[in-house]
Amino acid sequence: MTAKYDAIIIGTGQSGPSLAARLAAAGMKVAITERKLFGGTCVNTGCIPTKTLVASARAAYMARRGDDFGVMIDGSIAVDMKKVKARKDGVVRKSNQGVENWLKNLENCTVYEGHTRFEGPHAVSVAEELLEADKIFINVGARAFIPSMPGLESVDYLINSSVMEVDFLPEHLIIIGGSYVGLEFGQMYRRFGSEVTIVEMGPRLIQRDDEDISEAVKKILENEGVNIRLNAECIDVEKRDDGVVVQLDCESGAREAMGSHLLLAVGRRPNTDDLGLEEAGIEVNERGYIVVDDQLQTSVSGVWALGDCNGKGAFTHTSYNDYEIVAANLLDNDPRRVSDRILAYALYIDPPLGRAGMTEAQVRQSGRKALIGKRPMTRVSRAVEKGETQGFMKIVVDAETKEILGAAILGVGGDEIIHSILDVMYAKASYTVIQRAVHIHPTVTELIPTMLGDLKPLE
Repeated sequence: MTAKYDAIIIGTGQSGPSLAARLAAAGMKVAITERKLFGGTCVNTGCIPTKTLVASARAAYMARRGDDFGVMIDGSIAVDMKKVKARKDGVVRKSNQGVENWLKNLENCTVYEGHTRFEGPHAVSVAEELLEADKIFINVGARAFIPSMPGLESVDYLINSSVMEVDFLPEHLIIIGGSYVGLEFGQMYRRFGSEVTIVEMGPRLIQRDDEDISEAVKKILENEGVNIRLNAECIDVEKRDDGVVVQLDCESGAREAMGSHLLLAVGRRPNTDDLGLEEAGIEVNERGYIVVDDQLQTSVSGVWALGDCNGKGAFTHTSYNDYEIVAANLLDNDPRRVSDRILAYALYIDPPLGRAGMTEAQVRQSGRKALIGKRPMTRVSRAVEKGETQGFMKIVVDAETKEILGAAILGVGGDEIIHSILDVMYAKASYTVIQRAVHIHPTVTELIPTMLGDLKPLE
């Protein structure tokens, strides 16, 4: 028997539940499906648990630095990893159950649990039931990419989801991948007390960012004792004794790294390969991401793709914005578009990196006339007072329009401070708006107007 709905939402990640609530409130009969964990990656294995762990790691780090601030702590600093995990689990459980209870008590909304597959352009099967709707929204997220690597099948390894179950301290954690996931876990476990080696195939860390940021992040991690191995062009792994050995082909350093545990952090892949998209005629690109237009519609009329599976953002905040775009177009007669979005994200090492807009390299490649400002955190009094002077801030401005093109703040509070710049960018206002603003002293943000008052031509 077929159950008919006005709308079907596949997946309960960041955009799905909010969209279900909005459509249901508009009087639509809605079905939402979930095959595993309510809340998706962010709630269960992404932002919420990792940032909870980062907070525990920072507490350990600051306890060890107590003497720097005149705070004497008797005895050694110990980390109880079972308590660390229990704290993380408690935070996750509250969010996960909150999403599940919200959806299951939502009027005009029916929750189905089980794997969902397309049976046609407007029909899906889930839990041995067939559902049909004129509108279908795909919100299936992404998972860790497992590379084709010699020897990998012979060793046990962790990924971003399975590492969430670790309640012990690895003696030596080897991380393959020098981007956001790898760096956050690398610093985190080093602060917990593990020896950590990060292996990156490329010539530098976080290659999507500018070289000066990559180098500064590398120094921050190395200052805490994290081993960084770059240019590892030929990687293979093997099990040895009770640990794992990663064979390297690096320009310098030992030819191999031996550790107790291995974490793979080499990227993500969309959860689209088992949805039966071919049965619906939904187009995907060569990497498996669902092809969408500027308003997130797929190649099939009446079907949309939101969140990580469409390749348009891969962040929690972009997934939520996908919901806002779809809802605005469907319900508000407000033609919002993905292309209106300014790229912004953060790297949650400590101190964090906040990024918005174009990188300096992208501005140079564009060939436009630009101005640049840069200020080290050593010249930010608030950072000095807090004893956290690593990093810098920089901003790039269009020399003709005076609009801000991009900014990066690597330093204490950088993940929050970047928004004062981002808001001016969305307003398409001149940089002088923020340059002439009077910010509170002493803060990190107050140095943004100072930095903007000392712009130089980008040569």
